Formats: sequence, structure tokens, C-alpha cells
Amino acid sequence: MTDPFSPFKLAGLSLCNRIIKTATFEGMSPGGCVSEALIEHHRALAEGGVAMTTIAYCAVAPDGRTFRDQLHMRPELVPDLRALTAAVHAGGAAASLQLGHCGAFCNNHDLERRRPVGPSRALNLVGALSGRVLADAMTEGEIEDVTAAFVTAARLAREAGFDAVELHLGHGYLLSQFLSPGSNARRDRFGGSLENRARFPLSVVERVRAALLPEMPVLAKVNLRDGFRGGLELDESVQVARWLEARGADALVLSGGFVSRNPFYLFRGERPLRQMIAVEKSWAQKLALAVFGPALIRAYPFEPLYFLPLAREIRRAVRMPLVLLGGIKSRDDLDTAMREGFELAAMGRALIHDPGLIAKYAAGSARESGCVPCNQCVAEMDREGGVCCAKAPAQVAERAAHVYLARASLP
Repeated sequence: MTDPFSPFKLAGLSLCNRIIKTATFEGMSPGGCVSEALIEHHRALAEGGVAMTTIAYCAVAPDGRTFRDQLHMRPELVPDLRALTAAVHAGGAAASLQLGHCGAFCNNHDLERRRPVGPSRALNLVGALSGRVLADAMTEGEIEDVTAAFVTAARLAREAGFDAVELHLGHGYLLSQFLSPGSNARRDRFGGSLENRARFPLSVVERVRAALLPEMPVLAKVNLRDGFRGGLELDESVQVARWLEARGADALVLSGGFVSRNPFYLFRGERPLRQMIAVEKSWAQKLALAVFGPALIRAYPFEPLYFLPLAREIRRAVRMPLVLLGGIKSRDDLDTAMREGFELAAMGRALIHDPGLIAKYAAGSARESGCVPCNQCVAEMDREGGVCCAKAPAQVAERAAHVYLARASLP
């Protein structure tokens, strides 16, 4: 059996072990900028033993942000991102940047256009209370513009010192919206059959891969299932994986869920509705969560390795490196991922709870994470100062200190 602490080479990138910090939105990019808290967050993960940490959700264009306070790639951001990658490298890890576009799933008040865009004209549930009720269907020209924006963002990521990029094809963001029959009702060459629905996402992957040196890995985060009736199912995901392998993707991060329809399909465990209402800044959004949240936001029971049964089907279909995600908390879970034939394992909430967990596993001083799947960290992403484990007092205090220093530095 492969040791999860053995080195691995992904394209031309040498990783010190097989464990990746998956992209989880940090909530540490006020105004779309890199903060000191964001740098320290990923520095701690690097020093804590992960082989690579993933900076979450950098939009490829200003209109690609779900919310205002998300990174969006532009040349003036490169120096600050370079400081972030330098800190990660100094901590002993590689740095990956997740690139995406929100499409029709948008609650961004700074949108330059009146409506967000997606594959089809549709209701924009997340933006309804902020006046952006509808999303428009993208023109072919807009599809080409967004494809080019992905390429430009990937090149800027390389300039900023990132070792890899992760293209977001999952979770109901734009490229996932095109892939899913539940959100793509187009009747042109970008809709209908799976081949048509995959045309835009596959083109993005192919053109980003061609724009970067072969040594720089291009990962794709994909859905195993959308998790709702009428969405993308496993048989189609298997075919998409085969196409991505043929288009040159270096690894697939296997995930699932559609944030606009079942946000906790990915985050199995408790549903922190009360905490989500508490951190919501808009009173209208608070009211909507209180009234409709219990019916619309479903909880899914937690179990270790909850995506493994679905991920096995992708493993049988392709030979490329695969990243297993979902419910990996213990050293035994890591061993199971390797035994099942996955080259890499990704962890999220367990590393939010303890950024130094991987070093403890490597040293043999721990075998289990203290993280319980309360999912309160999901709500904490929206609190000032960003994500932390709500049940770790030291992290809460550290975040408060970052907020105080940030306010003190304001003119």
C-alpha cells in the first residue's frame, strides 16, 4: 500500500506527501484583495505539513465573484499574491490557486451589468433579495470572453508564484452550470447532449493547459453528482472525467453538490442554520434564511469517506491522478484512500480545526482529528475576519486580533 506520506510528482511538481488542503472559501479577501490573515492562514497550513494548500475561489473576472469580498484576478493583485505564495513556500508546501466564475449563482452588488449570466435564462435564488432576481443566458461571444479570462488568470497565477491551478468545474458555479442538465436548457451547440454541455468547460481546461508550461499542474474540481433530481449523475461524470483526461488535465478533485440547491451535500454533518442567520449582514437575507432555510437547506448525515463509493467509478474509468475528497479526517482514512488507488487525498474541515494536523499524523502523535462535523466553520466564513473553527477558542481569539489590527490600520 502507498504511504500517504510518500512523495508524489504531479506533472512537473514534486509534492512532499499525498495530502492537499482543499479549497474552502476563507472569507479573508475584503474588497477582493489579499489580506494578512489570508497569508497567515495558508502559512499555518504549509507549516502544518500539507503538501499543497489551495487558495479558494479566485474569480477570473470581477463579474465572476459570487460575493463582493472574493478575490478576482487582475495584474495589480499579483504582488500581494506573490507574498502569499512566498509564505507558503517558506512553510514547506506548494500553492495552488482555484480559478472560477460564479455564473448565475451571484449575490454581488458590484456587478457591472444588471444581471449575472449563466448557460440559460434562469432565476438567481441567491441574489433575489438583493434585486438580482434573474440571470441571462450567455452569448457565444461572452463564452469566448470568459474562456479567455480563465487563460489570462492562469497566466497571472503563474506570474504570482503559484505551483498549480485548480479550475472549478463543480458545485454549481458557471462551468458546472453548463455541465448540468438541471441548469443548462440551451438549444445551441452548448446545450442538449452531454457532449454539447461539456464543450465550454472542456475548452477552458484545454486552453488553460496549453497556456501554461507542462510542468505546472492543471487540476479540475468536478462533481461526481450534482445531488438533486435532474442534475448531473455519475454516468455522465465518468464520461466527463474521460474527456478531461484526454484534454490534458493533470488531476481531478472529486467532489459533489450544487450550492444553489443543496449546499450541504458537500458539507455532510450538522446544519448550522442558527449560526448562518447570525452572521448574515442583510436583514432581508436573515428573514429569508429563518423562514425558508429549514425547508430548503437539507442536512446530510456524515460518514467517513462519504464520496468514496462514487469516486471508485471514476478510478475504474481513468488512469490519471485522482484526488479523493469528502469525510477524510483520520490517519486511517488517508490509508484507505491510498489503498483504494487514489494518488492524493484532500482535507478541509479537519485542517480548519487544526492546521498542524498532518505534521502530527506524520510524527505519530495523533491518528484522529478533533473536528466534529458541526459545520459551524461554514457560517464563520461570512464573519468579519474569515473562517476559523468556532469550537477552537485560540482560533477565535486570533481572528479577533486580525480584525482589530485591520481596523487599526484604516486611515
